[in-house]
Amino acid sequence: MKTVMCFGTFDVLHLGHLFYLKEAKKHGDYLIVVVARNETKQQQRKKMVFSEEERRALLQQLKVVDEAVLGYPDDHLRIIAEKKPDVLILGYDQALDAEELAARLQERQIDIPIFRAQPYRPETQKSSQLRAQLFDRDKVFQ
Repeated sequence: MKTVMCFGTFDVLHLGHLFYLKEAKKHGDYLIVVVARNETKQQQRKKMVFSEEERRALLQQLKVVDEAVLGYPDDHLRIIAEKKPDVLILGYDQALDAEELAARLQERQIDIPIFRAQPYRPETQKSSQLRAQLFDRDKVFQ
């Protein structure tokens, strides 16, 4: 069995997220989704609608997700070392550089392929845009 791991905040779940998860699952048989912690998002000054546990629980109910787990705010690579996935998938808009991640994993003797997912309608299915619409009700149904 080939295990795939992907990462994200998944605060306002939308079609772009579902596309990302389905694309990640194509790389293996078992999909582990790592959910960003509240503490991490607070450090990044991001406002959240749902708590980390609510986001994790929601993802766990999706058919494409085999396991949804919370990451570690103090060591983002720890979950990778613990779960030992065969493949990592990064979101198209995640700021993390794949080469930098690979180098950091090599320091821990972890050598696994890293792929970047393609976007799904980024002009309309992007969390930041959808959040802005949610908070500007006049734009929601235009």
